Amino acid sequence: MRAYAATDVGKIRKVNQDSVFCSDKPVGNLPNLFIVADGMGGHKAGDLASKLTVETIVDVISSMEEKDPITLMGKAIHRANDAVLGKARESEEFNGMGTTAVLACIKDNMLYVANVGDSRLYVIDKEITQITRDHSLVEELVSLGQLDRAQARTNKNKNIITRAVGGMQVVMADYFETRLKGGEVILMCTDGLTNMVEDSEIMNLVKQKADLTARVDNLIRSANNHGGRDNVGVILIEV
Repeated sequence: MRAYAATDVGKIRKVNQDSVFCSDKPVGNLPNLFIVADGMGGHKAGDLASKLTVETIVDVISSMEEKDPITLMGKAIHRANDAVLGKARESEEFNGMGTTAVLACIKDNMLYVANVGDSRLYVIDKEITQITRDHSLVEELVSLGQLDRAQARTNKNKNIITRAVGGMQVVMADYFETRLKGGEVILMCTDGLTNMVEDSEIMNLVKQKADLTARVDNLIRSANNHGGRDNVGVILIEV
């Protein structure tokens, strides 16, 4: 397994509120751990929310005796939610802060994923498959048949998310398990990439014959070339 992560502030924003964690080595009882978080809130709040969430998740997983990946991820997300809520109570400028979070671990040819918000995880092989499901107003409208996918990409409410770490007293995450054959590439990213770049172009950039560093850089460059309206956080994992 090989992995590489990077973030970029983009061309419009002045503060980078995306945070990533990328370890192909063991973290506690997990053989590897990957996290992407996209903060929201004021000038300082979103930045702090995403960093605090990533740090809390890593700390919790590092210290727990539990071995089941989904159980570990779930407990870590709940602790991160408590941490963000607690920090928000300390200062008015932190009030209302929150963050998305998508976590992944590969163990015994199984991909384990946890997700809150609209940051995404894809498995890319002969096609690109989104594993996570966005917790967003637009996704709910698509599910109800009130919007199609093309309309959803440009809808004015696209940035309204319905779940976040720090959004409520009890956070609700979705969990996914996918068996891997070997040879896939896993992409984890914030919406700063997916709002700017079509899936077909993402797949072409990921499938390039270049090292991981170059492919991650090319994904970020593409988002910026298409307008760079948001921060971009990307992790690529070669299985």
